Amino acid sequence: MTTLSEKVSEKVSQSAFDGSRLRVILLLDIHDGAQQRFLEAYEHLRSRVASVPGHISDQLCQSIENPSQWLITSEWESAPPFLAWVNSEAHVEMVQPLHSCVRDTRSLRFSILRETPGIGVHTPESSRSRLQSTPRIGDGVVRHALTFTVKPGSESKVAEILSGYRSPAARVDDTTSLRRTSLFLHGNRVVRAVEVQGDLIAALRHVAQQPEVRAVEEAINPYLEQDRDLADPDSARVFFTRAALPAVHRVASGTAEAADVERHALLYPVKPGCGMAVARLLALQEEQGAHDPENPIVGSTIFQRDDIVVRMVDLRGPVEHAPVPVVGVTGKRTAAVLTRLLDLPEGHTLTDHRGLLSFLAHADMSPLTDRRATDS
Repeated sequence: MTTLSEKVSEKVSQSAFDGSRLRVILLLDIHDGAQQRFLEAYEHLRSRVASVPGHISDQLCQSIENPSQWLITSEWESAPPFLAWVNSEAHVEMVQPLHSCVRDTRSLRFSILRETPGIGVHTPESSRSRLQSTPRIGDGVVRHALTFTVKPGSESKVAEILSGYRSPAARVDDTTSLRRTSLFLHGNRVVRAVEVQGDLIAALRHVAQQPEVRAVEEAINPYLEQDRDLADPDSARVFFTRAALPAVHRVASGTAEAADVERHALLYPVKPGCGMAVARLLALQEEQGAHDPENPIVGSTIFQRDDIVVRMVDLRGPVEHAPVPVVGVTGKRTAAVLTRLLDLPEGHTLTDHRGLLSFLAHADMSPLTDRRATDS
């Protein structure tokens, strides 16, 4: 498996591609009287989860203080296989029986940085080598995106709706606030990227309850390709699960709030089954480019689910003046590899300047809105 360098750059604040093992923690609040039904559903799913590639183990725990509080912890070989599974249709179908038992959930994901075995317990060298090598330096901001498609022919109407709504209240509580929301459109695909200071789940729930946001969501409902009923918790949950576009890599080498910095998003036309490989290749290139003092990119976030890969960059100067770093191809060899992973028109390549400009013209998403909180 290709990973980032052994000593992760301090400019990399987030990465699913460093090769380290992953610990996933799922906190659950079970409906009163549903504990036995939940346990039976979990027992039915155990063997299916155990057969998922990359899964190592999991534990189901119940609070000794509050029987309604349960905890599922699982360990994975690395983040990519977990993300591929948790964002799949198979996962949506697999966990459906559990949701009628659950009042509330919260999922947390951690790369394993260090571990201490018990006395007399031998930890294989291969296991120790798959620990996160060094702490990453974050900025206290959580990044996430949602993506969905609208019915062909409705793009201009959807763009009008998504561009014109009033910004919701940014402050959630004493520790959480919404810092920035960026919306882009490419063809009939919408991408909404959010930046949150504090608790992402609390912020998303806060935003979903705001009248101006609810009005926008209802207004675009008739134009969505995937039907949803936001008044039905199960329908809303399935829609937003399928719409989730997690951030898998983040590099920052400057401040994205500078006056001369402009935000862009690229939608990569990925060949079937190549989404993870494209995201990993771009992540490797981003880490290398972050140390170049001439690099016009001050921040970059890669979002990926299945074969949907979006790279959002904060850039000094016009896109066409920096096609190599914007596309993410430092060198002919990397350009050739990325060309093979992408579904480009016959004869098109990323190995020359003309090809890069042509790619940018087709991959650059149209910005609908980019809003910062007044106190961010």
